[in-house]
Amino acid sequence: MQRDKFETFARVGYAARGIVYLLLGGFALTSAFWGGSAQSSSSGALSDLMAMPFGRIMVGLIAMGLLGYVLWRLAQGLLNADDADHDMKGFAKRGGKLISAGGNTLLMLTAARLAFTGGGGGGSGNGEESASAWLLQQPFGVYLLGIVALGVIAAGIVQMWYGGSGNYRKHLSLPPAHRGWMDKLCRFGLIARGVIFGIIGGFLLYAAFTVSPERAGGTAEALQYVHSLPFGPWLYGTIALGLMAFGAYGVIQAFYRHIDAPTASDVHL
Repeated sequence: MQRDKFETFARVGYAARGIVYLLLGGFALTSAFWGGSAQSSSSGALSDLMAMPFGRIMVGLIAMGLLGYVLWRLAQGLLNADDADHDMKGFAKRGGKLISAGGNTLLMLTAARLAFTGGGGGGSGNGEESASAWLLQQPFGVYLLGIVALGVIAAGIVQMWYGGSGNYRKHLSLPPAHRGWMDKLCRFGLIARGVIFGIIGGFLLYAAFTVSPERAGGTAEALQYVHSLPFGPWLYGTIALGLMAFGAYGVIQAFYRHIDAPTASDVHL
């Protein structure tokens, strides 16, 4: 019974993260083709959702769902719930799950704060700038920020490979009747998110080289950069669709991912 409850919590978590990316991509796509002031960041998308009917309730539900996702990521990283190999690659995967847990904890707290206080503010890059400034103030801060930047770039490359190679399928059991379009949607979403990660990592690396934390940026700045390129509006729209596809991938995971919910006897460090 406890295992079933944890599995349900994890699936709700995947769905909550998927909804955040569906909102992020949808608001970005709307601003690309119809104009407007939508904020192109996860926290900004939650702020925009607050303005909708019953927005506060929806954001509160997303916060609770994200708690389930954070707990599942911790189970993957600390308890090896996905049974990763006991080698460098396996430990790197588990470390990535813990980093994901940390990032989504911040998003969960943002959603909870919005739901409880009704306050605005999503931030379109201030978080990255503040974190970069803090790192640069530490001993060997330039090198630390550079390592973080390379890690984000590596994560983007892995995400693109994960989507392009179809490696993500080993954790999914897609229904045969819908496998074709679901597979394409998952691939597109993972590759698009990988591109965004690569651009964010580039911003961080530039901030490290120039010792300028204001050069750092997040998803909003990455999308703005894409928009400034030749054929930028079309590229921006494509990436926005990709983020929506990644959101759909999260919802697909909620229904069809293999989840081996841990119990006390399953702890295998």
